[in-house]
Amino acid sequence: MTDYNPFNLLGKTIFITGASSGIGRSTAIECSKLGAVLIITGRNEERLNETFSMLSGIGHQAIVGDLLNSDFRDELVNQLPKLDGFVNNAGINITNTVKFIKSEQLEQILDINVKIPILLTKEILKASKLNNYASVVFTASIAGVYRTSMGNSMYSAAKAAIHGFMRNAALEMANQKIRVNSVNPAMIETELVGKGNITEEQYEADRLKYPLKRYGKAQEVSWAIIYLLSDASAWTTGTAMVIDGGITLR
Repeated sequence: MTDYNPFNLLGKTIFITGASSGIGRSTAIECSKLGAVLIITGRNEERLNETFSMLSGIGHQAIVGDLLNSDFRDELVNQLPKLDGFVNNAGINITNTVKFIKSEQLEQILDINVKIPILLTKEILKASKLNNYASVVFTASIAGVYRTSMGNSMYSAAKAAIHGFMRNAALEMANQKIRVNSVNPAMIETELVGKGNITEEQYEADRLKYPLKRYGKAQEVSWAIIYLLSDASAWTTGTAMVIDGGITLR
């Protein structure tokens, strides 16, 4: 038996946005189990503290605030130590058909899903908070480049923008040996999926469209993020990793 593990995050300091629930929470928990020190942020203090209480190890920090607020972002970046990993995970979805898109909806989804991750990455880089050989990971979606669905045009546009930014940032930041990648999940199972908007029959029918006959789990996406944060992916940059249960095979 050996303790060798190329996915070990021991000694790495990792910053995760949108860590109060879902993929962000799962990623923080799983990273802490592998030895990382976490700085997590989110807007909901109660839920962020719940995530914090689930972390293994010591030395972690939870910072509550709204990343749309430039003053908060400035304060946050100033507080950050040198980082080995940065996970841009905060995001929202608003569905509407093209004919009925509202300006305020579009502005909100682009602010949170595009403006925040781009500006925060720029500000962290400019403040020299990323170590050489650091890894930046964006939570994108198969909706950005690989798949379309009714009512999802705003979200798709936002995630497509992140896909383009990620690839360009990977090229620019390579001279500092900083890697930039994204994960692109399909539907992830949460307590809200399938509740209220569709019938149980519609919910089951949609899940069965996937070759693996189920939606994904947040933990499964977090393991892919861990690969991209770890030294196991030291020669991987500019890659959009698809995690979709095979749905893009259809």
